[in-house]
Amino acid sequence: MIIMGTYVSEDLYTGLKIWPGTYVLENLKSVLAQNFFKFYLNSLVVAVVNTTLAVLVSAVTGFAFAKYQFKGKKTLYMFIIATLMIPPQLGLVGFVVEMRYLGLVNTLYPLIIGGIANAFGVFWMTQYISSAVPNEIIESGRMDGCSDIGIFARIILPVIRPALITLSLLFFLWSWNNYLTPLVLINKESLYTIPLAVSLLSSEYRTDYAARILALALSTIPILILFGFGSKHLIRGLVGGSIKG
Repeated sequence: MIIMGTYVSEDLYTGLKIWPGTYVLENLKSVLAQNFFKFYLNSLVVAVVNTTLAVLVSAVTGFAFAKYQFKGKKTLYMFIIATLMIPPQLGLVGFVVEMRYLGLVNTLYPLIIGGIANAFGVFWMTQYISSAVPNEIIESGRMDGCSDIGIFARIILPVIRPALITLSLLFFLWSWNNYLTPLVLINKESLYTIPLAVSLLSSEYRTDYAARILALALSTIPILILFGFGSKHLIRGLVGGSIKG
């Protein structure tokens, strides 16, 4: 993508490009002329806040399902698992109607709150906590007078750190690449996220594919950084979450 972003769009159709071209500055000017840093900031705010809240909700809910007994637990858990079989596009219409009723259309709030309650995250955390957190640790914490909130914050969170990092990477990636929800709910250009901003790099008569590819290359930088630093924890979380018992 970086090499293709250094050419004129028309040159991309003349064959495979191996060496960098000389049109990178012009393509970069086209990208920055669309207020690209503003869109970058919008995506960062949405992805970071959504990831933080989604991981917290998933961890708390997974802890409850894994280590507590309450009435209707199995039925509720199976209902949450069943929602994984429903394509998210089916719920988009109802979500749009709800956001219109709440007056949140053309804001970043729907992009943040839409993915907080994540069935996959609940399932993942339930499986991981069940296998990685012994009941004896929780009982010892209660014997020392620690509250349930204290047990979760001081004991559970440090133990499940690999799973937290794994889910954070996945949630950030999904939020960062989300295209359909902002496309439907956001009409103000100043609130566009990166996926929508890339579509602006065209005119009535010409689509600047080279500039779009360069913008896509720039948009992968946060993902590369996160996965570069969290790859070890990602592998540990994936392996740990796949083993129970």
